[in-house]
Amino acid sequence: MPPDLPPAMTPDQPPTVTPAPTPPRRVGTVIRLRPEHERAYRELHAAVWPDVLAQITRSNIRNYTIFLRDGLLFAYFEYTGTDYTADLAAMAADPRTREWWALTDPCQRPVDSAADGEWWAPLEEVFHAD
Repeated sequence: MPPDLPPAMTPDQPPTVTPAPTPPRRVGTVIRLRPEHERAYRELHAAVWPDVLAQITRSNIRNYTIFLRDGLLFAYFEYTGTDYTADLAAMAADPRTREWWALTDPCQRPVDSAADGEWWAPLEEVFHAD
């Protein structure tokens, strides 16, 4: 007689193993904030439009935070999807997000080391501890 097994498991049927979730991709980016637009930028981000927040979520972005120090904006988020390029393209194609960017983009300028056409410049992760 086999030992007592949970109802979903029989001796000839091994337990189902659920793979561990993939850890999120951590993303850090920087851009300059134009000093003459700091007040407007802060006001915009004090009341981000619900449609923009919804698109961020649909694009599998979590824990999105923007910090400011000495005119440098540092953004951090965790990407939990499986197709980063497609999810960011979906965000860029969203009409309300485009309207939002039409308000925020004039407040910013790329850092000097940004590649041609690059807006928020990606950062290299050099350390992480959980």
